Amino acid sequence: MEGPVELVTDDGTVVVSDRFLVAVCTCRRSKLFPLCDTSHRKRIRKSSNQD
Repeated sequence: MEGPVELVTDDGTVVVSDRFLVAVCTCRRSKLFPLCDTSHRKRIRKSSNQD
């Protein structure tokens, strides 16, 4: 999305970002949720296939 952006969460909290480009978090791992801070990139995914 292009900013400025105003998001309203399920509990009614309003989050405003005036950045030019805004990413909305869909994985819920962000410390800035509902905005994305790329926290999901730091987590190492465990393989379900163990050899």
